[in-house]
Amino acid sequence: MTVWDDLVGQERVSEQLGAAARDADTLVTAVATGAPRPEASKMTHAWLFTGPPGSGRSTAARAFAAALQCTSPDRALGGAPGCGFCDGCHTSLVGTHADVEVVRTDLLSIGVKETRELVRRAQLSPAGGRWQVIVLEDADRLTEGAGNVLLKAVEEPAPRTVWLLCAPSLEDVLPTIRSRCRHLTLRTPPVEAVADVLIRRDGIEPDVAAAAARATQGHIGRARRLATDPRARERRAAVLKLPMRVEDIGGCLKAAQELIDTAGDDAKQVAEEVDVKETDDLKAALGAEKGGRMPRGTAGIMKDLEDRQKRRKTRTQRDSLDLALIELTGVYRDVLTLQLGSRVALANTEVLDMLERLARGTSPESTLRRIEAIGACRTALERNVAPLLAVEAMTVALRAG
Repeated sequence: MTVWDDLVGQERVSEQLGAAARDADTLVTAVATGAPRPEASKMTHAWLFTGPPGSGRSTAARAFAAALQCTSPDRALGGAPGCGFCDGCHTSLVGTHADVEVVRTDLLSIGVKETRELVRRAQLSPAGGRWQVIVLEDADRLTEGAGNVLLKAVEEPAPRTVWLLCAPSLEDVLPTIRSRCRHLTLRTPPVEAVADVLIRRDGIEPDVAAAAARATQGHIGRARRLATDPRARERRAAVLKLPMRVEDIGGCLKAAQELIDTAGDDAKQVAEEVDVKETDDLKAALGAEKGGRMPRGTAGIMKDLEDRQKRRKTRTQRDSLDLALIELTGVYRDVLTLQLGSRVALANTEVLDMLERLARGTSPESTLRRIEAIGACRTALERNVAPLLAVEAMTVALRAG
């Protein structure tokens, strides 16, 4: 299995990255052996991967990083880099390669301090690999100051450093940065391809895999979670019932509160899994006594950890709420599909009776207004409007139609 097998439904992108990896391998080999460098090359020092959520942006970036570090002996015989089995590929994919730095954030943004550390690392020569590769999975979360710091490194790269940036769209990255990157656009994978991956790699039953892939409309990560996590299925079932619960103002307010509470429960679950271990590990590293007493001068460090955990909880809650809004949009998208007589496959066939009832009882215009109300709620949450107020406004708009 090559590293490109993880790119589901992205054949064109795989071909482009494979060609660049071959040229990169030729370039490094030429430098090492003193052979003439190739005149034309598909390789460059900065790449920008964009695509809708679930398209596999970070997966493509990590696969490319592995191909750049590939040490398979088959390359000398004409084999393509990215075998998936050699030490370079394996350690890059699992995150232990010394020259592959994968940066992802569980906070709301990436600041100047973290970016300066990445820029400093980018100036170093590879410790043992063929390239120094930095994968920035959340380039859209760079603050303006952090983006300006990164710009300098992208403008004047080290000879064997490669930047791989990931973002939902070009507009999420500073124009000065995206103009210096080679841009690759990934598409939403076909539902059938996602179901096949769940069956082959995760051992999920075909019926469950097909239902999860259809429900998430090709989002690989969400489909895997939906197929394997009972809590995710329960939460989704509750969201699908919301359109029938906004028939009066009291129902609107209650449904909004329950959405917020569910997102808070998800954030609390993540915190319970991660925060305790982080706190215990830090206390042990600082030399805390068995009874829990901390050494002098460490209160500030513990306070920084608590602030970071609080920001992570806020992002987790927002992400969970946004996912619920996406699923709710899918319900009205199915309603609109029925109203217009489209042949597009429905995503939420398990609530077909409800969809047909909504389609008969409303007009396409009102369905579009409801979809716009959900979009307005997502925009308000991005602008830090109080979540409960934003969701209450949305549920009232859903009732009005």
